[in-house]
Amino acid sequence: MPHFVIDCSESIIEMESPKVIIQKVYDTAAETGLFDKKDIKVRITPFEHYTIGNNNDNFIHIFGNVMEGRTVAQKKNLSEKIISELKKMFTNVPIISINIRDFEKATYCNKSMV
Repeated sequence: MPHFVIDCSESIIEMESPKVIIQKVYDTAAETGLFDKKDIKVRITPFEHYTIGNNNDNFIHIFGNVMEGRTVAQKKNLSEKIISELKKMFTNVPIISINIRDFEKATYCNKSMV
């Protein structure tokens, strides 16, 4: 935990390599001190087919899933830091956004837990 899933228009990975984008999100999340570095997971899914307001503007949206227990202020800081870094990388991309969701400890399960 946490998981950061980056959805983006396909042209985003033509502007910058997926490896660089993933590393930037990873590093920024790690720098907040909210997570153990070995637990941070980041992946990217570029989309060829999409519409945003009936056009094909480039976009980046990150779904951040974190284990419950962080404050709203901590999650806001995490969101703002990640978006600030991506904004520097992609100055001409009109849509760069993130939302942070909490996993419930009571319902989270992985294979090592069963």
